[in-house]
Amino acid sequence: MDRDALAHRLFGAAAGLSAATAVIIFIFMAALGYPIFAQGRFWQVLTGPWSPVHHHYGIKPMLVGTLCISTLALIIAVPLSLGCAVFIRITAPEGARRIVHKLVQLMTGIPTVIYGFVGIFLLVPLVRETFGHGSGLCILSAGLMLSILVAPTMILFFVDGLGAVPIAYCRAVSALGGTPIQRLLYVMIPHAWPTMLAGIVLGFGRAVGDTMIALMLAGNAVATPQSLLDPVRTLTAHIALIIAADFDSLEFRSLFVCGLTLYGVTTVAVIIMRYFASRREARR
Repeated sequence: MDRDALAHRLFGAAAGLSAATAVIIFIFMAALGYPIFAQGRFWQVLTGPWSPVHHHYGIKPMLVGTLCISTLALIIAVPLSLGCAVFIRITAPEGARRIVHKLVQLMTGIPTVIYGFVGIFLLVPLVRETFGHGSGLCILSAGLMLSILVAPTMILFFVDGLGAVPIAYCRAVSALGGTPIQRLLYVMIPHAWPTMLAGIVLGFGRAVGDTMIALMLAGNAVATPQSLLDPVRTLTAHIALIIAADFDSLEFRSLFVCGLTLYGVTTVAVIIMRYFASRREARR
């Protein structure tokens, strides 16, 4: 067997193993959460309140909290990441470009708990003193810190996407008298859009699936929020905090509904990404 065939089989096996692992985890969660489906209580658990005292084990407050925090983080992180990527790829001098790029790569390896500690001692007091409302442990604090957490990954995707634009396209814009901003808006971003969209989806997935920032900064209040300054609990934090002694109880089974819901949110994000990417390919 030659090297190319061996490499092809190894890469195929790695891809198959990754896909099989995702499917097995999904089946595991579906099997343990099946009693809820069998009893016809899935919708009740998905949309109901969480009140163990009254035997209510709904995850709606956690679902709303997850979507609020991750959406806010994405709204902040996307323009921040795009600006940093443009600086690194287009406007920065060579020396500054390398330094900023290395720093961004370094940030991707910083443990999440470090971001959490920085948020507790710096961001939370700032939010509390600025708005004069609550303890500062809220959606806004968690969303701001989560945007800083996911931004480095998105920046690297954006930089790679902008760097993959053929140099001939950029030279053609310059030859026609186009400015760097025109080159960015009309040539580079449209060409790099699929890679940038993949970075956005990956950042959203990481924001939805993060546990430590939500545990440390969101306040862990089991209630539907009314403003950005309200404390919330996310699905991941809920899974980490709830300990059920009875494995056959609805309380325990509802945790697997949380996991399935996270799977569903991530799957929808990937489907949306593929839809827009396929539409762009069809227009070519």
